[in-house]
Amino acid sequence: MPRGRSRPREAHPDRTADLFGDELECDPLYFERSSHKDGYRCIAGLDEAGRGPLAGPVVAAAVVLPVDLMIPGLTDSKQVPEQERERLFEVIRDQAVCYAVGIADERTIDLVNILQATIIAMERALQALNPQPDYLLLDAIFLPRVPLPQKSLIKGDFRSHSIAAASILAKVTRDRIMLELHEKYPRYNFQKHKGYGTKEHLLLLREHGPCDAHRKTYIPVARML
Repeated sequence: MPRGRSRPREAHPDRTADLFGDELECDPLYFERSSHKDGYRCIAGLDEAGRGPLAGPVVAAAVVLPVDLMIPGLTDSKQVPEQERERLFEVIRDQAVCYAVGIADERTIDLVNILQATIIAMERALQALNPQPDYLLLDAIFLPRVPLPQKSLIKGDFRSHSIAAASILAKVTRDRIMLELHEKYPRYNFQKHKGYGTKEHLLLLREHGPCDAHRKTYIPVARML
């Protein structure tokens, strides 16, 4: 091979053409199938929704899917329109071997920080799973207190079907919680922005000040105290 040229990379079922680009070359069942080949029989995917908002809880979900199940249209919840997320939510709950949701509220987030609150929410989801998993697939996080083998995947909600399913369950569950908070605190319009720091939300926060649902340790909220 001439000097100065790199050797062409061989195709791999889990290789991403551009880790930070829009297109991922990936078999979304690669990690599930690989884990089954290694002898694991109950593989759970975990993901969360709500680490970034200024209000409301962080919600985690854990999902065990049947071996080789592919759900059409299932991918990272952030890439799926709301109506389609609602449809997939019901499909996942109907077809999953088991699933569970864990929640850490805004008081917990303020007490221990958002990373630790996310871990707590995931631990709660795992504790509620029946049957219990023997292997975990996670989206860019590790659960240090959970004594199970686990694999943390960058862009896991694209690269693992189980994580994508958890992403949908967590997102839809949290959105529904934010609709309930909207009924309780209508002046903040949580039904529209779901607690994220949009221009509208920041304007309403300045006008009315924080409510009990706001995360008091987040800087835009802390400035209003």
